Amino acid sequence: MPSPHRLSKLATTTVIGVLAAGALAASPASAATHADLGDVLFQPQPLRVATYNLSLNRGAAGQLVTDLSTGGNAQAQTVAEVIQRTDPDVILLNEFDYVADGRAVDLFRSNYLQVSQHGATPVTYPYAFVAPSNTGVPSGFDLNNDGTVGGGDDALGFGLFEGQYGMVVLSKYPIRTDHVRTFQKFLWKNMPGALLPDDPSTAAPADWFTPAELDVVRLSSKSHWDVPIRVGKHTIHVLAAHPTPPTFDGPEDRNGRRNHDEIRFWADYIAPSKSRYIVDDAGRRGGLRLTDSFVILGDQNADPVDGDSVDAAIDQLLDSRRLQDPRPTSAGAPEAAGLQGGANATHLGNPKYDTADFADTAPGNLRADYVLPSLALRVVRSGVFWPTQSDPLSRLTGVFPFPSSDHRLVWVDVRVPRFGQ
Repeated sequence: MPSPHRLSKLATTTVIGVLAAGALAASPASAATHADLGDVLFQPQPLRVATYNLSLNRGAAGQLVTDLSTGGNAQAQTVAEVIQRTDPDVILLNEFDYVADGRAVDLFRSNYLQVSQHGATPVTYPYAFVAPSNTGVPSGFDLNNDGTVGGGDDALGFGLFEGQYGMVVLSKYPIRTDHVRTFQKFLWKNMPGALLPDDPSTAAPADWFTPAELDVVRLSSKSHWDVPIRVGKHTIHVLAAHPTPPTFDGPEDRNGRRNHDEIRFWADYIAPSKSRYIVDDAGRRGGLRLTDSFVILGDQNADPVDGDSVDAAIDQLLDSRRLQDPRPTSAGAPEAAGLQGGANATHLGNPKYDTADFADTAPGNLRADYVLPSLALRVVRSGVFWPTQSDPLSRLTGVFPFPSSDHRLVWVDVRVPRFGQ
């Protein structure tokens, strides 16, 4: 019998049916027409799409494989249970170290997700996509201008080893592997109007990086992926990324500017009039068509009003006419903000939208993680897995030091068109 704490997609469908019945009683003709159109145009079962920065990163290459080789790692058990309780159909995992042969992903699926955690129903993802990350890849240059070359700060993306803080897409539906596009190697300088960092000690503009450095500096701190997934007869493009935190730099704000442009990449990619400059790792130019369905997923490291990101960084997506923002909420986030105080007390944003439990001194809790569907997908409901302290499942989120992650899983249920590309 399913756990009473497991968020049921079947229950979502039932609620929709009840609401539809009420509408029929109020206005039979109009409600019936709407219901008929829904039945004709959309697949009946909602698709749950999620993003989760689950902090399954480790301090040394190979350590994640070691930790996942048995079913006994406490943190892996906890984040796996979070996924089991929410049961997404498609999920992006941020901060999951990249292993070239996919061994780490296979171990996480077989030893954790497919094994009941604390009575939760196991979940199976037959399909997975992993690819290299810029994190930890040596640049050969002194990118942080500290006088030495080497270390995470001089890598193409911050990381102590190649692949640290990588990504994974897991799916219950087939991934169209032959149509996946990656943008790991796209150079930052090739984005028109890029917010390249400026050395404040000189009069020259945007001169933090030398011309030679600009020839190797990539836009993506990890990568940007377009992962098409086939749901029935319809294809949804999962647009996955994890922009760098807009901190850990100096007055040049190189990380804040990079975060802004990493977010902008998807805003341009989904707009055919703006995407012509984009070239993928296979040399193919351009972005999505107006007829393509998509969901933008990931820890964007940017809050609409609070935190350290460049002004309006995330608004580049939230203001797009090509997508919708379901604005997922939880009951646990505002409770946490009230109990923790500190920077949270000065925030302008409503804490019910927070998805990350950061330091109370600065920046406080923020909305950092997003699931943003295109207009072609009908949003049913959404949420953030952040239980209140009175909920028994709050043991999965906890307080610092967190048993799982400082981020929360964010999910959105959508109805998918019956037909399409």
